[in-house]
Amino acid sequence: MAGIIKYLQLCHIRFIFVVMNDKFIDRPGLFGQRHSSRDYSLAKNWGKNIFNSSFPASLIAYMYSKNVDPVYIKTDIHGRIDKGYISGEDVFGINPLSDRAYYNFEAGFSSFEKFYSGNREKIDLVMMDMDTNASLIGLEIKLTALPDNTTKNEAEDGYGCEIVVRPPTICFLACSICEAYNDEESKNRLRRILNKVPKIYHWNETSSVVPHYEKIESAVMEVARDIWDRQQPLIVQPIWKMSGNKLADDCLDVFVWSNLAVLHMCYEKEGRRKGEISRFQRALIWVYLMLKDFVDYDTFDYVRIIKEHSYENANDKAFALPGRSSNRLMRSKELTHPRIRKKEIKNIILGGGQNLLSPERRFDAALVNNPDIFD
Repeated sequence: MAGIIKYLQLCHIRFIFVVMNDKFIDRPGLFGQRHSSRDYSLAKNWGKNIFNSSFPASLIAYMYSKNVDPVYIKTDIHGRIDKGYISGEDVFGINPLSDRAYYNFEAGFSSFEKFYSGNREKIDLVMMDMDTNASLIGLEIKLTALPDNTTKNEAEDGYGCEIVVRPPTICFLACSICEAYNDEESKNRLRRILNKVPKIYHWNETSSVVPHYEKIESAVMEVARDIWDRQQPLIVQPIWKMSGNKLADDCLDVFVWSNLAVLHMCYEKEGRRKGEISRFQRALIWVYLMLKDFVDYDTFDYVRIIKEHSYENANDKAFALPGRSSNRLMRSKELTHPRIRKKEIKNIILGGGQNLLSPERRFDAALVNNPDIFD
């Protein structure tokens, strides 16, 4: 075999052979994804917004093969942030390397769709069991740079990532909470919690909502405490770390946020302006209104709720959490020193896939500008 490879190199022909799933492959691919809705032999599946979800899925599969568990940001019985670890199998609901695992990207997730009316929103990744055709879990994926602009001048333990959350993620968050109230008894318990907020007649008017905001937030927090033992992964957040203008040697890791932990992104106490509703406060109001419609009508109109309750903020995104704030929630040895090293990226991007990347995004560009990673 060594002689053959040497001969090919002398002929200036480069083949990349990778052992994956007991087979040699010589075409572009990503680690662990035996079955996927994306064909990685096609250049279009390495383009803008696609690589940013497909690579993280394989990063989790690779970490699973090395017995490295992602950091799990969840909440405890008191509703406080509680960090631990979660296996790739528990994130995906199936062994990431199983021949039964199907990676279905940008797909509808039926478990959520039954809770809201109107157009169906696609979620970044739906993991499926090929034997049963069951959709196991729906996950949002946010590939984030470390550090961001607000923390680049801090010491390494002060680095943080900007996390941008879209309105559909708030819809999925509300749906995941609805799943925990799946019978009439539990739904009545949810109704009692939500009804602790005084009746508001003009929900679309800032002046009508602001006086009752604290009770709205308190109700949402009480819901989180009520179902703390039934929380589930919702956001997969891989981080990639830079050192100067290059990828750091300790450059990759994965943080997984439970649905209830995502609420903590919105519990801001500083910087609130009297008489106004911030994007963070608005997101919690959206969650409250979705849950309230769920207990009253069994479904909620997610598009209407967002459109009619903007509170003078644009609806292009729900909110953006800056690195200084995310550091407070994510602070850990894994954030300071990610566990997957730069040299291991060649074990995740296979068969020369890096040659199909277009530097349209910062991580793509970082890989293209560091070709020595694949030597």
